[in-house]
Amino acid sequence: MVEMSLSKAVQTLIEQDLSIQDALERDYANFSGIARVLKPKVEELLGKKAKIEGLITSVKRAKTSYVPRQDFQKIIAGSIISLRTDVAKISLEKTRRNLEKARLVSTDFPEAFFQVLEGTTTLTLITDQRIFGEVQSVFVDEEKLEERQNLAAIMVQSPQGIVNTPGCIVAFYNPIARSQINIEETVSCFNETVIVLRMEDAARAFSILTDLITNARKKAT
Repeated sequence: MVEMSLSKAVQTLIEQDLSIQDALERDYANFSGIARVLKPKVEELLGKKAKIEGLITSVKRAKTSYVPRQDFQKIIAGSIISLRTDVAKISLEKTRRNLEKARLVSTDFPEAFFQVLEGTTTLTLITDQRIFGEVQSVFVDEEKLEERQNLAAIMVQSPQGIVNTPGCIVAFYNPIARSQINIEETVSCFNETVIVLRMEDAARAFSILTDLITNARKKAT
C-alpha cells in the first residue's frame, strides 16, 4: 500500500472544500489558518502527526494547482438576482391535514409570493407578509412551531446549467455566511435559488451577491 504524502493529503482535502478553494482562488486566504483547520484531518489521513510548517507549504503549493471550472464561472456570471421585501414564514408540524391546508391556501393567492418547504417532520410556508395573517389563521395553534415576520427573499435565477454543475449554489451561500448573515430558509427550484433572511440583512446580502456575480462576469470576459 502506497503511503499518502503530506502534499497529496492537503490537496485532497482542499478539493473537497469549496470555501477554501474560493479563498485560494481569490487570493484572500490565510495560509496558516487553513493549515490549522486541515491539520486534524491531514493527520487522520496520514496516520501520523504533521508539522504546521509543512502544512503551510503544502497549502501554498495547492493554490497553483487549483483551476476554477469555466462552466462554474459561467453559471455564476449568467445569474440574475432580485430582492423581495416584506416576507414572513410559519413552520408547522407535518401532518396530512396541514399538507392539504397548505396546498389549498396557496391556491387562494395565485399572484402572491408563496413557497412551501416540506421536510421529514415539519412544513414551512414562506409568504408575502400582507397575506400572512390569513395564511397562519388557517392552521391550529398547537401545530405551529415558529412564526417569523419582517423577512426578505433574495431570488437568484441562473442558467439551466446550474442543475448539472456542482458548487454553484454553495457559491451563493458561502459569502453570505462569511459575513455573519444568517440564512433563515432556502429553497432551490430547478434553476432558481431562493434565500430568505432578516430584512435588516437583505441590503448587505444583496450587495454581496451582486459583487460575486460582477466578479464572475469580469473573469468570464
